[in-house]
Amino acid sequence: MGTNHMHMLAVDFGASSGRTILGSWDGSRLTVEDIHRFANDPVQLGTSLHWDFLRLFHELKRGIHAYKQHGSGSPASIAVDTWGVDYGFVDGKGKLLGNPYHYRDARNVPAMEELLSKLPDESLYGRTGIQSLSFNTIFQLVAESCENALQVDADTRMLFMPDLFRFYLSGVRSTEYTIASTSGLLNPIARDWDRELLNQIAAPSSLFTPIVMPGTAEGHLRRDIAEELQVGPIPIVATASHDTASAVVSIPSLQGDYAYISCGTWSLMGVELDEPIMNEHARRWGFTNEGGAERKIRMLKNIMGLWLLQECKRQWELEGEALSYTEMQEMAKLERGLTCYVDPADAAFLAPGNMPQRIRHYCFQTGQQVPQTKAELVRCIVDSLAMMFRQTLDEIEHLLDRKLTAIHIVGGGIQNRLLCQLAANATGRPVIAGPVEATAIGNVMMQAKAHGEVQSLEQIRQVVIDSFPPDRYEPEDSAQWREAFETYKEVIHKKSVRS
Repeated sequence: MGTNHMHMLAVDFGASSGRTILGSWDGSRLTVEDIHRFANDPVQLGTSLHWDFLRLFHELKRGIHAYKQHGSGSPASIAVDTWGVDYGFVDGKGKLLGNPYHYRDARNVPAMEELLSKLPDESLYGRTGIQSLSFNTIFQLVAESCENALQVDADTRMLFMPDLFRFYLSGVRSTEYTIASTSGLLNPIARDWDRELLNQIAAPSSLFTPIVMPGTAEGHLRRDIAEELQVGPIPIVATASHDTASAVVSIPSLQGDYAYISCGTWSLMGVELDEPIMNEHARRWGFTNEGGAERKIRMLKNIMGLWLLQECKRQWELEGEALSYTEMQEMAKLERGLTCYVDPADAAFLAPGNMPQRIRHYCFQTGQQVPQTKAELVRCIVDSLAMMFRQTLDEIEHLLDRKLTAIHIVGGGIQNRLLCQLAANATGRPVIAGPVEATAIGNVMMQAKAHGEVQSLEQIRQVVIDSFPPDRYEPEDSAQWREAFETYKEVIHKKSVRS
């Protein structure tokens, strides 16, 4: 590890907001600082839902400008990470062919039904290891094909969102591995495009650019942007461009016997593997195999995370009582707990709107004690999430045929200390919580790897351990939680039978 005082910019686009983070590296430790934040609101245009790419690229440039105001000179590099699956088309002259579609656009559901009628889910999963969800890129491209939108010139390229931002920063067209892995278009063994599958969905091979691994330098800031912002030819790096992949990079562990949870609105729970697991159990339980740094596989399940708490908070604000998350957590701590449960993955909780009422209805339907107070509702949610983590851990251990010794939780969800403790209680494993800014840290450290400052994932994780010491939660009341888990499973089964 070498150069002192290196400054790198991580631009992290989430599905509802974005930010530019300044990472400062002194040769052994990292600090991160938020220097620019902005909203990321989708735009309904007629019957279609789109991302406002032009606005987002403007905000990216504002983040670079914010760095100039913050310090002096130019950063050592810039890298972008985003949510998965979405993309844009660029023609041979570099022109963007329309604003990218949003993954919630209505055209995706019939497209998924169309493809699965010809290529059964079991067969598709056996090729890609990706759970069939309507927003997957493969189904979006089927929708494009149905609209004849894939009848494009041979020099047109499809670029995923972080690749699209990187192209307009540097002029380099390439596809980063971790973001491509969310698409349902890769052969996860070869870590490359499944050309036969592309042919089956009538997607021209010419659309797809070479795949590069995270931590690859991909050109420099274009001269026109450098002149506009009065900065130098900043190197542009392909980091682990899928936000969850960046978050997993920053797990503070040098041992491989843990499960991780990247916890926010959604909780991504899984393990890091050398090769994918694509058997029938994995498919039926909803696991997906995505790419990670150093050609790793992130086998994970997408769990409804803090969404239920966020929606309760929003409903109570509409009713005139604004509660902070800290207040909600403190209220729930005083409740006895383990009195009622919901299945966080139930379709009843997917859409926004009066979450407290829907939770009460679920508990009534399943013959449980119905939570009445706000504290009881919050406690029901966090108990249920902890139980879902336990259920998912059991499934992972079944797939691996071995026990895991710890749970690492990273991301904003670790600020809910009650949930961290209950996760330890439910799983019977210590929970190691941190860092909060996992995605930005992983983004920056993969840039440091591109600069030769660190050589491996192990070195990166040692830096994270040294720079951001985690908190540890030991399991409590294990016998009580084991008994309660059996009740939780009965409740979930009862609801699934009713449905």
